[in-house]
Amino acid sequence: MSSVLKSAAFGLIAAGLAAATAALAADPAPAPVPAGATAEIKGPDGARLGTATFREGPTGVLARVEVKGLPPGWHGMHFHEKGDCSDPKFMNSGAHMNHADAKVPHGLLNPKGPDYGDLPNLYVAADGSGVGEVFSSLISLKGEGGRPALLAPGGRALVIHASPDDHAAQPIGGAGARIACGVIR
Repeated sequence: MSSVLKSAAFGLIAAGLAAATAALAADPAPAPVPAGATAEIKGPDGARLGTATFREGPTGVLARVEVKGLPPGWHGMHFHEKGDCSDPKFMNSGAHMNHADAKVPHGLLNPKGPDYGDLPNLYVAADGSGVGEVFSSLISLKGEGGRPALLAPGGRALVIHASPDDHAAQPIGGAGARIACGVIR
């Protein structure tokens, strides 16, 4: 390529970058992220394994989960009825959030479900780290739209299980033991 062509190409690239920078500067600031909730996820020994953040959307809640130190593979994940992760087996978190008027079966793929606590599985890599985002239209942070609140009196918990959830079997999709828990605040 001749030096004239190289100079022209670099000039076009520089002009393009300048135009893109000017366009970004002229754009209005992005809309603020709505206030949400968080959960510090801990293991049975109380060690911090990660965090979860929760944001209200117009039709449900978006949760982002980031963990380190879990066994590799797929893990069931559910919202539990009580914000209590004080025992090493996390049984104080109670059962899944469920319909108060008429309990429904567990499972995102169950034709008679799902319960309010059902969520997709979380994948953890070989190094023990996992990051995922899940959305639930079944709940809200504060109880808007007739959906139950994650920020309810007494709290709620996000529980991660040892095995994957098959999204159909009762009572918890074969997800196994509770290996991590975070109180949603």
